Amino acid sequence: MKKLQIFISSTYTDMLEERQAAVEAILEAGHIPAGMELFSAGNSSQIETIKRWIESSDVYLLILGGRYGAIESNTQKSYTQLEYEYAIEKGIPVFAVVIKDGALEAKVKRDGPSVIEMNNQTKYKEFKELVLSKICEFFDDTKDIKLAIHKTLVEFQRQYKFAGWVSGREVENYDNLEKENRELLKENKALQTQLKKHMNNTNKKQDEEQFSKIKEALGKILVQLPEELSEKKEKVSVEHIFAVFHDQFAIGVDNQSGTSKISFFLFSQVAPHLMKFGLVEKAKVPQRVFWEKIHTSKLGYEFLQYCALNPESEGTKKVVKKKAN
Repeated sequence: MKKLQIFISSTYTDMLEERQAAVEAILEAGHIPAGMELFSAGNSSQIETIKRWIESSDVYLLILGGRYGAIESNTQKSYTQLEYEYAIEKGIPVFAVVIKDGALEAKVKRDGPSVIEMNNQTKYKEFKELVLSKICEFFDDTKDIKLAIHKTLVEFQRQYKFAGWVSGREVENYDNLEKENRELLKENKALQTQLKKHMNNTNKKQDEEQFSKIKEALGKILVQLPEELSEKKEKVSVEHIFAVFHDQFAIGVDNQSGTSKISFFLFSQVAPHLMKFGLVEKAKVPQRVFWEKIHTSKLGYEFLQYCALNPESEGTKKVVKKKAN
């Protein structure tokens, strides 16, 4: 079972019984308590060490009594508040158990005024308001603290995916597991390479199948050539015309006034068929003009490359080239 490390934060001398109850509850739940018993209270040289302990903990628990605590000179905040805010900053799940007013009054009667804040009441009030704005439970006695801890840890384990701590005895044959893990990583990398290669081949095959169908479809679409290209006004497939006039389509053909008859023919009679298959697309033209321009699309260039690698008869191409020259 994963053990969670729970960082316990509070003022110290006034919360000894409550901290002990928290430690007992955490141990009873099978987890690991950690807290300021390990450090010198109010010692600024210990702050970085405390931060590392908070960072390594899975959960942060605040027990808030009636005191604000020792003040850190630079921030003018209590060490307890600094710990609380640091845990939140690091995204560590935080919850607090806060003493009830009646319980605090009873504690004052029993232990004297040392258990309530006398010097920094405003700061204590503001800190308490911050704590109450987040996840917290209230307690009258140590039994309430134990119940709150058990309840909250169960909820947190449902809500969060904790890394936790695992005993070395629970990990058998660590060296073998590490070796197996390396082998699995190596195998996974090889499978990814193989999959990538397969996907590339599959995509290439799919593209070739698509281009073959487009080539066949365009080969069946015949348009009559204008006199400028053929005196006999022959009919030629759109596929052949696209291949022969690929330079013109690359530059762009348009329907503006004064354009050549060949360019207008390519724009009006050939481009619409090519556009159905996404081989050409509209090009950008200046605003507020009354003409359009069409040029080869990215897919069109790939199709032309496919056609160049899979040529058919040159008869019709020669007729068009001869007349075009």
